[in-house]
Amino acid sequence: MTQEPGRALDYAGANRHSQQLFLANMLFKKRITPRLAPEPSLRPGPRGRKASTASVRTGSAPWKSRYRNQLPYPAGTGFDDEASVQLALFDMAPDPEAVRQRVLIEDSELTRLCAAIVDEHAERYGWSVRQRNDVIRSLRLLQTLRETPTAKIRASDVMQLPRYDGNIVSTIDVLADAELLIEDRPNRVEVYFAAKTASLPPLIREHLELWLQVMLDGSRLAPRQVPRDPQTVRVQIMGLVTVVDAWVASGYQSFAQVTRSDIESALAPLAPGRRHAAELALRSLFKTLKGRRLIFANPMRGMKHTPLAGTIPLALNPAVIRNELNHPDPVVALAVALVAFHALTGKQLRAVMLTDIVDGRLMIGDRVIPLAAPVRTRLAAWLDHRQRRWPGCINPHLLVSRRTAPRLVPVGHSFPWRGITLRPQALREDRILHEIHATGGDIRRVCDLFGLSVEGATRYLKTIEHPDLTVDGEPSRG
Repeated sequence: MTQEPGRALDYAGANRHSQQLFLANMLFKKRITPRLAPEPSLRPGPRGRKASTASVRTGSAPWKSRYRNQLPYPAGTGFDDEASVQLALFDMAPDPEAVRQRVLIEDSELTRLCAAIVDEHAERYGWSVRQRNDVIRSLRLLQTLRETPTAKIRASDVMQLPRYDGNIVSTIDVLADAELLIEDRPNRVEVYFAAKTASLPPLIREHLELWLQVMLDGSRLAPRQVPRDPQTVRVQIMGLVTVVDAWVASGYQSFAQVTRSDIESALAPLAPGRRHAAELALRSLFKTLKGRRLIFANPMRGMKHTPLAGTIPLALNPAVIRNELNHPDPVVALAVALVAFHALTGKQLRAVMLTDIVDGRLMIGDRVIPLAAPVRTRLAAWLDHRQRRWPGCINPHLLVSRRTAPRLVPVGHSFPWRGITLRPQALREDRILHEIHATGGDIRRVCDLFGLSVEGATRYLKTIEHPDLTVDGEPSRG
């Protein structure tokens, strides 16, 4: 680095004051994106005329920033999975204010590559000018923050954009359509699992990670298993963590040390609901570990399962339901009506498509439900409101929100129940409870009407002659 032409290396002189450390086989690459000059066809001259080529070369006319992301992407360059990545020696977040200032003048290869896709999304989904500009700015942020300009982008990096006032969801949609996205985001269950098991011994954590993978993805190896619902896995993790923490506190470093007496001692103090979930999780966990030959014996084998004590469904106050049916927000009124009259679950309600409703009938799987008159009235009001609010919305779902209207995804779990007193599960139970009393306990009719199993319908049948739900020998409601 300091050798003079025609002279030998002077190691003593080079090390006299300090020694510069270099790491071998690292990528040292200068930024290849020069300051862009406008094309003649894109830069207007005086009085709307196109500027001449000479004026473009000399830079006599000012550069128009609104054209910088509309220039064609240069041929011969691209984004790939094999691009060398400069590893960071120290992880230090850049100054947000410095990043914002740099983005104002940063010209991005990424925005030019995605310009057509951004325009297509904006036109197709009815993006506002502000949303479109937010996506372009987010792409420029990604290009500014990345060490390797030609590498594909990880979704976990996009998730860090809010600290710089960037956009997440729409930016991920654009990158996915451009085939530049590496999906590495953990789901909610994996995040919850990582938080609950961070302090466990390495071997126990490794075995729990194997169990989680089998539960979420299923297994073709013995013992074979189909994937479970993520919410079911989350509930089992809640019951399992308490038991495992107790074993770790006792000094256990592996599940091979666990005996049946240890399981019984750990389950004894748990509440019935938590104990039920823990037993299911332990049965699945030890079955998986025994099938992979990671433990010598399954301590849960032959152990009786504790039955879960069912709750008694209770009726809601009719005045509360009536108030929410007349809610000023049409989407709330429609959601309450669909659950109150036809006992839809929250999951079914979020999945209803516009094409599922034909001639006043709602189709859910194999069931065809004739909609009640109050439901049809609120459905018409919601569709009119949706057309006025989002005239260009192409989301196929019946319920849309401000976040989902410019996309094709369903609404979240809390929509539109946040801010009101009712919840879909309690409202559904009230509807089924009313039907079982109105039919005198006709289980077959209730099963056909609401898609329940015989066991599920029996839970409501037990309320007909329950002593705490009768007044002077007559069933009580509300």
